[in-house]
Amino acid sequence: MSPEIHRPDPPYMQVVKHIRAKIESGALRDGDRIDSVRTIANEWRISLATATKAMGALKAEGLVRGEPGKGTVVSLGNSEDSPKDRVARSIGGKIYPANERAEIQVAELIEAPDEIAEALNVSKGSRAIRRRRVTFRDDTPSSASTSWFKGELADTSPLLLVAERLPQGTPKYIEETSSLTAATGKDQVRADIAGDEDSEALRIPLGSPVLRKQNWVYDADGEVIEFGQSVSIARRWSTYNYEISR
Repeated sequence: MSPEIHRPDPPYMQVVKHIRAKIESGALRDGDRIDSVRTIANEWRISLATATKAMGALKAEGLVRGEPGKGTVVSLGNSEDSPKDRVARSIGGKIYPANERAEIQVAELIEAPDEIAEALNVSKGSRAIRRRRVTFRDDTPSSASTSWFKGELADTSPLLLVAERLPQGTPKYIEETSSLTAATGKDQVRADIAGDEDSEALRIPLGSPVLRKQNWVYDADGEVIEFGQSVSIARRWSTYNYEISR
């Protein structure tokens, strides 16, 4: 069945969302060819100008690129997921695109550093679960991240202390084992330079430019379920999509 235009999104944005979703789900992988502007116009029954506008928006986001002799292809090498996207995909059961994988390098229960205790909203000296992972894109390190959880989850959700990936993702696993359900989140980002740990994990020189992120996941009562810290290499776009209410 051919895709159809539905209001209220502008037609070109519906095309963008459709193709973006296929890229994020892994249905379209890095280097895969995207339909031509003319094919998109015919399939969606929209004007050539509207299809061209959609393609331009995808290129502006860094999701696709023109390649001589091949046309327009997926370009994941220039994009980086936001923490929000990771959480949303994990809840839906899809953690990483097909060309990505993660290695859990540390899973331990330790005394929370003061800044982590503050972020988790627990008392200083409290224990916390620390899970550190490195994400590889096409076997090249693209980001390193650490997730922190309150120590009490060690009893209800013991697999958080195992240095292996959780097939259903951590938010879903915590929901299944502790009844804590992710409801809202907050992301922060800043430009920074790579420290010793970043340099080792990402195989980049000390002092290289990086994008540093931190995020909180809350339940419906505003209690912190997870606090995350991550760093990714330079020259990748992080895209945030949101609705503006009036």
